[in-house]
Amino acid sequence: MEAYSVFAGIYDEFMDNIPYEKWEEYLTCILKEYGIDSGIVAELGCGTGIMTRRLAKRGYDMIGIDVSEEMLAAARENEDSGGILYLNQDMRELELFGTVNAVISVCDSMNYILSEDDLCSVFKKVNNYLEKDGLFIFDIKTLHFYSNILKDTVQADNRKDACLIWENYFDEDSRIHTYDLTMFIAAEDGTEDEKLYERYTERHFQRAYSAEEIKRAIDNAGMELVAVYGAMTYEDPKDDDERIYFVVKEGYQDGKYYM
Repeated sequence: MEAYSVFAGIYDEFMDNIPYEKWEEYLTCILKEYGIDSGIVAELGCGTGIMTRRLAKRGYDMIGIDVSEEMLAAARENEDSGGILYLNQDMRELELFGTVNAVISVCDSMNYILSEDDLCSVFKKVNNYLEKDGLFIFDIKTLHFYSNILKDTVQADNRKDACLIWENYFDEDSRIHTYDLTMFIAAEDGTEDEKLYERYTERHFQRAYSAEEIKRAIDNAGMELVAVYGAMTYEDPKDDDERIYFVVKEGYQDGKYYM
């Protein structure tokens, strides 16, 4: 089953441990540090739109972009999604109506890009749609996280009407992380005393990148690397960081155009 086709319906319920409020504050501080306190901001891999809506409340004109129509359907159903433009697109084929002041991508969406060539293609697309001196902020989960923390683990989470089993596999050679999701979701025709559960499975793939590979893709895309931070800090990353942030500025390249 395609990634996020069923998981989209229970994603917010099972991801309630993500510190979205802290991420929002962190992203906003970086944007404002570089003079972006208003204007259009696009989010790549917006999922169910939690961060998109949070930044919209901060006064930004938000565009949410995701390859999963099911995730976007959940985003559009939220009562706070009014005024937000959601686009069903693969970020490697990004196509906007004009330039934007900033692009953000959080929750390891960039790790879903499985080759360095494709990663460079994404960065070139982003660069193409950024205003002059526009900002691109994104995070990645680190090789340390995949190889030492998540590798070959099994996690289970049981909620009132759903159960999620998360099986992880990491290949050290390819640095491709595979995680299989098995979901048991209560069927509508069950009773409170005797619930019936339907079983679903999805397979997801992510890739671990080194900071050097990310920097090379940024350079090849003609962009300017401004800073690399350990997650939620303004300090250089450490070897045991599980997530790091990149702050990148728009850079002119031949063939760049503005809509």
